[in-house]
Amino acid sequence: MSSLHPYARELGDFLRARRGRLRPQDVGLEPGGRRKVAGLRRDELALLAGLSTDYYQRMEQGREVRPSDDILDALAGALCLDGEERRHLFTLAHAARRPMPARVERGPERVPESTRRLLQVMDTPAVVLGRHLDLLDWNSMAVALLGEPEGYPAERLNMLLLMFDDTFTGERTCPDWERQALDYIGMMRAAVATDPTHPRATAIVGELSIRSAEFRRLWGRHDVRESVRGTKTFRVPEVGDIVLDWDTYPLPGNPGPVMLVFTAEPGTADADRLQLLATLHATRDRQARWVAERQSPAQP
Repeated sequence: MSSLHPYARELGDFLRARRGRLRPQDVGLEPGGRRKVAGLRRDELALLAGLSTDYYQRMEQGREVRPSDDILDALAGALCLDGEERRHLFTLAHAARRPMPARVERGPERVPESTRRLLQVMDTPAVVLGRHLDLLDWNSMAVALLGEPEGYPAERLNMLLLMFDDTFTGERTCPDWERQALDYIGMMRAAVATDPTHPRATAIVGELSIRSAEFRRLWGRHDVRESVRGTKTFRVPEVGDIVLDWDTYPLPGNPGPVMLVFTAEPGTADADRLQLLATLHATRDRQARWVAERQSPAQP
């Protein structure tokens, strides 16, 4: 196995990031005197996991190692990993044991026609995201809430790229922006774990790493999200703040796209604001169509 194996490199980066977030007192160790690193030292982590320091160091460096599941269990315990992080660790380590295939089949992502129909009849904002968070489809309620994506270059319609591009969101602002960005970054991390050399992931992460110090900081945390849900506050000038719950639903395929759906609790002020926003958007849409029809040349 080459030291340049992408899964081994990703595994080493993940271990290093998780080690760096732990303090000695978090795992029952004495801090001691002045420390050169913010987190645990390699020798401390190796001691907790029952490994030699040299073996653990080679893992972090992405060098030739094939950790057993028992070793991975020990590392997960020593690093205090949660369920998602533990699965991520095992995914990377198991993949690092196998040679990289000479050729990887990567077909285009498609949204089933039945899913497109479902989007259009839903009365709440919803979008379909590809495995690397590309925006594949959306409904009119999503346009009302998030803005109009039409006319935007297809390769730029990506939730991570848009999160770090204020020109798309315009006057809309998100009070919990960093938490939302971490959720999307965590979803991208999970996708990278299944195919770290995918050209789309490489292009998106590479671009953002170059032009955004904030992205580099958040990406360096190595947070991972498998299935995501949460609450988000949208600051929309026309109606004010709207607090919505959001959930992701996997679509057919392995890995396949996901549907991201925003909902408001019925009977709340947020539900009323969302409905008002939908009404305003529908009115503007009708007016735009009426103007377009008036300006179009008469048919013979």
